[in-house]
Amino acid sequence: MAEVIANGLGNGPGSQPQLSLQKIYVKDVSFEAPNAPQIFQDVSELNEAPQVQLNLTQRATGLGNDLYEVVLSLTLTCTANDRTAYLAEVHQAGLFGIAGFNEQDHASIIGSYCPNLLFPYARQVISALVQEGGFPPFLLQPINFEALYAEQQRRVAGGEAPTLNS
Repeated sequence: MAEVIANGLGNGPGSQPQLSLQKIYVKDVSFEAPNAPQIFQDVSELNEAPQVQLNLTQRATGLGNDLYEVVLSLTLTCTANDRTAYLAEVHQAGLFGIAGFNEQDHASIIGSYCPNLLFPYARQVISALVQEGGFPPFLLQPINFEALYAEQQRRVAGGEAPTLNS
């Protein structure tokens, strides 16, 4: 098996495919409650639940030496009475060493494995932001990144624009 070296992954002839997680980190985070404190009163008087919308994007950047930064971005927008209660956003990133895989497997790792690994961290950050912002706890449901990646591949093959950026 190829050895991991200081400046990247060994990928000479005869190397075995290698996938390594180098680091997980928050690249950017923000929380806004633009209508506070009035929105707290509005939310407590609602007869229906506030509306929550999740936007999810992903971006991968090659850094050389078989090292890739994958950034999973989640934006959670909560509205009540047609006003924004809060907006929580996190760009959860990871550095991944990926070497020796064929093009299809490499794309699958970037498109499903990496975001699947990053999601629990992003979910925790969003949950903490919402609760520390004074709102009831919110836990994002698990996301099937394999299914999202398969759907993206199907759309690309059919000539449609992909919905999850990569």
